[in-house]
Amino acid sequence: MLKVYADRMSQPSRAVIIFCKVNGIEFEEIKVDLSKRQHISPEFKEINPMRQVPAIIDGRFKLFESHAILSYLACAFPGVADHWYPTDLFRRAKINSVLDWHHSNLRRGAAPFVLNTVLGPALGLKSNPKVTAEAEKILTSSLSKIESIWLKGNGKFLLGSSQPSIADLSLVCEIMQLELLDEKDLDRILYPHKKIVQWIEDTRNATRPHFDEVHKILFRAKAKLHKLQQPTGGNYDTMSSIKAMLPSKL
Repeated sequence: MLKVYADRMSQPSRAVIIFCKVNGIEFEEIKVDLSKRQHISPEFKEINPMRQVPAIIDGRFKLFESHAILSYLACAFPGVADHWYPTDLFRRAKINSVLDWHHSNLRRGAAPFVLNTVLGPALGLKSNPKVTAEAEKILTSSLSKIESIWLKGNGKFLLGSSQPSIADLSLVCEIMQLELLDEKDLDRILYPHKKIVQWIEDTRNATRPHFDEVHKILFRAKAKLHKLQQPTGGNYDTMSSIKAMLPSKL
């Protein structure tokens, strides 16, 4: 059976897990707890020498990097609908271009912004205003580019498609991490992008109930963060549970 090594607090891990569930791919989910630094263990290094999640083992075949995993799963397992990673060379190349753009743009803004504004302070780490400002600039620019380039036209999904691809799933799972932000930052950064908000909802609807089930961990973390930010400042038990739930590295 396919083995998926993941931590659901990881955006790319969620994308791979949702994809498997939506497409009826049987797999064993093996948690690599980032908060316990299991990703740097010698055992996991044998699976992924980069020491990051997700990673998979399919028989004797090992693979890491979420975009490579998603494209492999779409091609290797029967029954996966063509719209996820089309056999048409031109459409597939367009999806690859979005995925290549993702990690050097959207992720480079979203991950450090969430870390410096929410996760870091919750773990007692001092935020870096310069890094935060640069991350917000990249994130805002990335959201604008998604709307103006890949969500233009009448299609519900990226590249004007009527059904989601692996690019939709990967990028939406990245943006969902913004749910950890306080409401003021969420209102300021995400909600002005009406096309993106609708696209997130369309992707959620296309992958239900698995999308909601896999993202439960994110909303539990948000509730704990909200409790910690109350005027009383939270208590030791709340702080401990935050540390146990949140990854040491995004």
